[in-house]
Amino acid sequence: MKRVIVTGATGFVGANLAGRLLRDGHEVHLLVRAGYQPWRIEAIRGDVHLHELQLHDIESVTRVIDQIRPDWIFHLAVYGAFSSQTDVQRMVNTNIHGTINLVQACLKTGFEAFVNTGSSSEYGFKDHPPAETEVLEPNSPYAASKAAGTLFCRQTGHQRHVHLPTLRLYSIYGPYEDPTRLVSTLIVRGLQRELPPLVGPETARDFVHVDDVVEAYLLAATHPGQEPGAIYNVGAGVQTTIREAVAVARQVLEIPAEPCWGTMPARSWDTSVWVSDNRRICQQLGWAPRHDFLHGFTTTVEWFRSHPHLLQVYRRELTKG
Repeated sequence: MKRVIVTGATGFVGANLAGRLLRDGHEVHLLVRAGYQPWRIEAIRGDVHLHELQLHDIESVTRVIDQIRPDWIFHLAVYGAFSSQTDVQRMVNTNIHGTINLVQACLKTGFEAFVNTGSSSEYGFKDHPPAETEVLEPNSPYAASKAAGTLFCRQTGHQRHVHLPTLRLYSIYGPYEDPTRLVSTLIVRGLQRELPPLVGPETARDFVHVDDVVEAYLLAATHPGQEPGAIYNVGAGVQTTIREAVAVARQVLEIPAEPCWGTMPARSWDTSVWVSDNRRICQQLGWAPRHDFLHGFTTTVEWFRSHPHLLQVYRRELTKG
């Protein structure tokens, strides 16, 4: 058993990771911000330790880390990944200051593994699958703030000779995905035999199932012989257009409605080329995605059907939107 800290555990990936850590028998501590949304962790609330703080408050972070003295730290807290999250100062506080504060506090107590979370957006627009050594060209304040956090962790890993890898995540989907994201929206509307508003059909993503991403976190924490400050792309290595994703949804959910392309405005980061070069994590950590998009989508539909109370949460959120 390890003492484990997870930041961002009330979010999509963090909630899945926290649940897996509990099932594996670890002591799990969640660092949460004031006013957090609890619905993703209601099922595990009684089995974890909650610590409410702001990551940019170095004194609070240092005090809590000194109390827990974790073996593993999984840092997933983030701000700015959604188009509605536009406060640049909060991006800096969470993605840069928060990351630095957490790393420095954990260095004081020591740790076996600190796994940082990066983003594929750090690369900016590329016309090919970028390797981890690619020049970063972030094209938004959010992407720049994530790149800064990744580079800090890489430099610290090298300088201090500590196990501090970063996972650059691509387009994750699965149970507990945010209600405004494409796959969850396709399923919630598709269960009513409808389609949501859609961007252009050639907009592309590298969809990777959250169970595969959780496995990547665990391998990054435990696999021996990694370079200090290593960076790994975590994506399926397969590009899927929105046209192809909608076709899968219509097939699995038997949706009669025809897609109406362009009824949702494109986001500034939308592109027709978005795919990972995942060779490093596959070769060095032995990771491999186990879900292709059809299989992953189908299992996510099954999860929604087996959690009708959460389906209602999703429908309320879509109504708000």
